Amino acid sequence: MEKIKNFFWTAKDYLDNPLFNLGKSTITLSTVLYLIISIYLLFFLSAKLKKLLADKILAKYNVDIGVRQAITTILRYVVVTLGLIIIIQTAGIDMSFVTVLAGALGVGIGFGLQNITNNFVSGIVILMERPVKVGDRIEVTTPAGDKISGDVINISSRATTILTNDNIAIIVPNSNLITSTVINWSYTDKRVRFNYVVPIHYKEDPEVVKKILLEVAKENDGVLKTPFPDVLLDKFDESSVKYILRVWTSRYIQKPGVLRSQLYYAIAKKFRENNMRIPYPQLDLHLKDAPGGQEKGSQD
Repeated sequence: MEKIKNFFWTAKDYLDNPLFNLGKSTITLSTVLYLIISIYLLFFLSAKLKKLLADKILAKYNVDIGVRQAITTILRYVVVTLGLIIIIQTAGIDMSFVTVLAGALGVGIGFGLQNITNNFVSGIVILMERPVKVGDRIEVTTPAGDKISGDVINISSRATTILTNDNIAIIVPNSNLITSTVINWSYTDKRVRFNYVVPIHYKEDPEVVKKILLEVAKENDGVLKTPFPDVLLDKFDESSVKYILRVWTSRYIQKPGVLRSQLYYAIAKKFRENNMRIPYPQLDLHLKDAPGGQEKGSQD
């Protein structure tokens, strides 16, 4: 029993042994261990609280996933900020030193942490204003001019994760979503309209073409009945008449190419059944007799 007590007091003396001073505060090994364990538990428990609120509590009230993500992320930021202040105070660290540290951090931000700060502030703006939220289908134009399309699956403090149709996760800095052009396909409504160009031979009756294209649209389960699909006669091209089949869908927002393929397959089948022709680029060359009875043609 005496050995246990001696070990306990020896360990206590070792943990209470001063390591260094921060302002008026003396930092010991026990202080360091307390900070490490407390901060780890703070981030761990705040993450669990965020998940509980998003997946259990708010989900019961049918709150949109984007709204749940915004509320729980902002709440976690508040909890972590307040928790860090409480941990520092209970550790006995002089708050005046924290003020000095914050000033040094501000200098660091001015010199080399602008991008991190910019992305963090942009993340807060995105969560507050919600121009983009989890579950949205977006298209982002990067500063290099490349376009990224996919579903937003996570918005963190630094970056937003976009999942493409190829199941590739692309990490986009939050500042890009604020400063670049962003197309949000599901901002207020999950329905979108796609326009598909269909070239038809000049000899085909426009009314028959319109009737067939509408039949194809109505027979596709992915095309919404309301708003009603329609057909526009777009223009008279050099070798064809261009029609535009306009359809609304909510199922194929993430896969517009799949819907386009389905409709084109069905259109080709209908045209074959009705002996209708889809033209290919061609040029009619008419030759006339040249003066003197010689025929004039093209030469290679």
